[in-house]
Amino acid sequence: MPMLSKILAPVAFSARCEGAVHYAGALACHFHSEVVLLHVVAPIPTYWAPDAVVMSPEVTEDAIEQSKTELEQFSADSLKGIAVTRVVEEGDPAQEIVEYAHKGKFDLIVMPTHGYGPFRRFLLGSVTAKVLHDASCPVWTGPHMEGAPELPKISFRRVLCALDLGPHSRAVLEWAADFAREYGSELDVVHVIPTSTVSVGGFYFDPEWRGQVENEARDRIAYLRGGLGLRGEVRIETGEVAPAVRAVAEDSHADLVVIGRSHGGLLGRLRANAYAIVRDSPCPVAAI
Repeated sequence: MPMLSKILAPVAFSARCEGAVHYAGALACHFHSEVVLLHVVAPIPTYWAPDAVVMSPEVTEDAIEQSKTELEQFSADSLKGIAVTRVVEEGDPAQEIVEYAHKGKFDLIVMPTHGYGPFRRFLLGSVTAKVLHDASCPVWTGPHMEGAPELPKISFRRVLCALDLGPHSRAVLEWAADFAREYGSELDVVHVIPTSTVSVGGFYFDPEWRGQVENEARDRIAYLRGGLGLRGEVRIETGEVAPAVRAVAEDSHADLVVIGRSHGGLLGRLRANAYAIVRDSPCPVAAI
């Protein structure tokens, strides 16, 4: 069975969604996958009150029919020759996406994200954040989807796997290794040692301690890589996790960053940094 047999691409009719569909289509071409484009029609506010928003309990039939028409036309040219099913559902977008992916036993959800405004540093799009947290399958996302290449130009020459060295790390690395093997890609591994581990109050601990921490991380990565036959570099960095991962991704010209995620939530040291990694990555991120 192909690594990615079924791919779900939630669609909100935006340029970012069109870019995400390009990636979904490119993956489908390689893995001969079935692609489902899913649009969720959400209830609209009936009226606003000072302390509440009252939602209409039903979606109008006109809104559903309009969505079906738009969905039939969405990315029609770029997905020619690919097995595509187009589905319109009603309800809360994040909940419907997660439930549809779970019931349909999808191997991957591909969707864009963004973080804008004065709180850009802290936020992702709310729907994507909920899907990242709740989905039981890997989620492929990123903030620059509107700039996605056309399908024939999408390639994955180099993959970067960011590991927190927690209990989920082997599964994350195996997914990244399988993906890299499919594309004949180099697979680099990065682990970021938080500054607080080797310093306090701006003062660094004994250099021997820092060296010991780095050596232990390298030994752990070597153990995790055992038997996978990987090609690529191992990088041990110190600092803030998200900026360090971004810097390594830029330096290595990575086409994809793979990070850890488990059923029901984000794990380990990446838990507090995963959203920042996704938001700041220069390339798409697969959260496993």
